[in-house]
Amino acid sequence: MYDSISLFSGAMGLDLGLEAAGINIRVCQDFDASCYRTMLMNGKNAMTGNIQEIEPGTILHAAGLKKEEVFLLCGGPPCQPFSTAGKRLGINDPRGSLFMDYVRMVEAIRPRFFVFENVKGLTSISVDKGGAPGEVLGIILDEFRKIGYHTVHAVLDAVYYGVPQFRERLIIIGSRDHEDIFLPLHSHFQKHQEPGMRWQTLGDTIRDLEDNPGPCTHFSAERLKYLKMVPEGGNWRDLPAELQPIAMGGAWESGGGKVGFYRRLSYSQPSPTVVTSPVQKATMMCHPTKDRPLSVLEYRRIQQFPENWKIEGTISNQYKQVGNAVPVGLAKAVGAAIIATAEGNATVFTKRSRGTSAHKEDG
Repeated sequence: MYDSISLFSGAMGLDLGLEAAGINIRVCQDFDASCYRTMLMNGKNAMTGNIQEIEPGTILHAAGLKKEEVFLLCGGPPCQPFSTAGKRLGINDPRGSLFMDYVRMVEAIRPRFFVFENVKGLTSISVDKGGAPGEVLGIILDEFRKIGYHTVHAVLDAVYYGVPQFRERLIIIGSRDHEDIFLPLHSHFQKHQEPGMRWQTLGDTIRDLEDNPGPCTHFSAERLKYLKMVPEGGNWRDLPAELQPIAMGGAWESGGGKVGFYRRLSYSQPSPTVVTSPVQKATMMCHPTKDRPLSVLEYRRIQQFPENWKIEGTISNQYKQVGNAVPVGLAKAVGAAIIATAEGNATVFTKRSRGTSAHKEDG
């Protein structure tokens, strides 16, 4: 068994995908009380509490494992720094954040592999205002190097792994023994001769829930008045020109594409990234044909949670848990890549070169 440990587990989207790939999560952990209840209600061996106060030995004991026995340690620590990071460190320096507790766990537990996932923004932000873009990511990779791990990283879009959603996440895979780790290759494409290998659309995923969506939040009457004028796949730009400044309010004068304002989704496309609330003004998630936001159940479908998976908490908390999760299909692809590395069967070795006549361009 590929016995593993999960930290910052949330609603367990990452864990469910890794488990689908064949990885056994022995214990999961989260500080949030609703996430903890979600894990317990789904029969998981769960821990709660502040990660800063949890000793690695406690987690190993809960998992029934010893140092260096752990196949994989996974998690996505919140990377916003503490305000008390100190004057020497920039306001975005991950060395002043929960990220270092993740590093502390990796260093003490010494798993064969680790998976660190986080927001795409970490690849471009600097430590200080005016600093070099990507500086924060460089610090993160350097901390893993200091504790002896070889890493590969990239921003992966979940839509290429069978997820019915455009969702970009930074994925870092680390190897203690400097094995030939790699990031998962695409399994789904915008254009493909096989229907099952094309991008999955919102219609493929939630159309059957139109009239039975389950618990759902609501748009305000003011926002709904304008949303009713927006066609499927449209947004604020589809409102009558004279109403656009009124509907947009203060955002009318702001820059950017503002594509999420008064956004009605399209059945014929993958979903935009699901957010922690479908009624936020700048990132509305209005149903393609119904005058309502996406429901929690529709959120769950888009993130690929199993139908019988329980999400605890208030409706707003359920949206938040599901919206913050890693899509199951993306996590499964990451897990499969790690297992292929461990089993040494990721590559087919051949004496035949790629440049055969069948692959050469004409002329």
